[in-house]
Amino acid sequence: MLLIENEFNIALHVKMLEHICSEHTPKEVELLIIDSPSMHELNLEHRGMDKTTDVLSFPIDDFPHAPLGAIVINHELAAEKAKELGHSVEEEITLLFIHGMLHLLGFDHEVDQGEMREQEEAWIKQYN
Repeated sequence: MLLIENEFNIALHVKMLEHICSEHTPKEVELLIIDSPSMHELNLEHRGMDKTTDVLSFPIDDFPHAPLGAIVINHELAAEKAKELGHSVEEEITLLFIHGMLHLLGFDHEVDQGEMREQEEAWIKQYN
């Protein structure tokens, strides 16, 4: 199940996000859409990085009935990247959601040998 907190009313491909979530976990996932200053604050607090970023994932330790975790997406950076790449903000947020889901499922591109990127490419192709 996907829970979405989108106070900015950013357009999302909700059905696609729900589909991706339900195909890869029976657990609850929370998606939060926030702005750059809020993301900067989270990135500093949780990663010690004094800058904003596009997506953060917060997995929850596994215990019975626990949610999988939360994915936080910076809608301002998503809009910038979408414009740069020539696609919609909804598509960019979906790409960031895929990236975040893979982190929640245990992938880590900072330490793996390209497995996360391979999986990301497969999901992007699968979900068009």
